[in-house]
Amino acid sequence: MTTTDDASATPAAHPRFAEALRELGLGDLAGRARRFPEATRTAAEAAAAIGCELSQICKSLIFAADGVPVLVLMDGASRVDLERVREELGAGKVTRAKADVVRETTGYAIGGVPPFGHRSRTRVLADRSLLAHEVVWAAAGTPYAVFPMEPKELVATAGATLVDVRERSE
Repeated sequence: MTTTDDASATPAAHPRFAEALRELGLGDLAGRARRFPEATRTAAEAAAAIGCELSQICKSLIFAADGVPVLVLMDGASRVDLERVREELGAGKVTRAKADVVRETTGYAIGGVPPFGHRSRTRVLADRSLLAHEVVWAAAGTPYAVFPMEPKELVATAGATLVDVRERSE
């Protein structure tokens, strides 16, 4: 386990993401990013490290809609309903994107994909469930770092369309 001194010596946010924040006029967010010695790759790992509710984690998931990458922002306690995404986009088929497509599209590896600041511009859908909290936590470009943000600001910054695409409970 690293000490606080070790953690503060290393910037928490990925350098490319920190630069994207500066370009968006959100440079202060890079300073609020937190880096953990254990991975925060999954929503459960991130919530445990932060000490927040699972639903306060914002997952950034890349799907392929008729072969075109699309980003879906979803709360950590829910799963994306591919049929609802397909209907929302008017696509013929929606599948989870392969790891190489995620990295090529976003510039980040799965488990560290932030909700914005990507290499390529993609269509973004954000599930309304994210708005249930005052603050949500999202990946800061690495599987070890997260940052807090007000959900409405996150959705606006990501250029997302608010939708209902989470799986319905049976």
